[in-house]
Amino acid sequence: MEHRSIFAFEAIPGMLIATLLLLSILAGLTVWGIGVQKANSETFYTIKDAKDIKMIDTTSASHIVIHK
Repeated sequence: MEHRSIFAFEAIPGMLIATLLLLSILAGLTVWGIGVQKANSETFYTIKDAKDIKMIDTTSASHIVIHK
């Protein structure tokens, strides 16, 4: 008696399943990356009081003004 499962595919069926899985992951990450790039390209920022920013300071982020 043979015990088969979905993970017991060999040769061509297993290769096709692995290829389709990898291509779907690639497509999902590509769409997600394009969405992130689009969101960041529509948001810009300016720096106020640039001469007052110290090199080592925890409040340097307060000089960044994000425009949407």
